[in-house]
Amino acid sequence: MQKTIYSGGQDELLRLLRETRKHAGLSQSQVARLLGRSQSFVSKYETGQLRLDLVELRAVCHALNTSLSAFVREFEKRTL
Repeated sequence: MQKTIYSGGQDELLRLLRETRKHAGLSQSQVARLLGRSQSFVSKYETGQLRLDLVELRAVCHALNTSLSAFVREFEKRTL
C-alpha cells in the first residue's frame, strides 16, 4: 500500500482557503505581506504544494479576517 499525505478533503481545504481570501478582498501578495511571508508561500499552500500546520493556519485565518474556529466549522460543513 502506497503512503500519501493527500486526503479526499485536501481539495476542499484548498478551495476554502482560496475562497476565504477572495471573500476578504485580498490578493495573494496582500496576504503574504500580512503574514510577513512571500507571495509564493501563499501560492504554494493554496495549490497544495505546501501544507500548513495548525499554527500557520491560525495566522492565515487571522490575516483573512476570520477565526480558526469559523474556518474549521465551514470546512467541516463541506466535508461531512
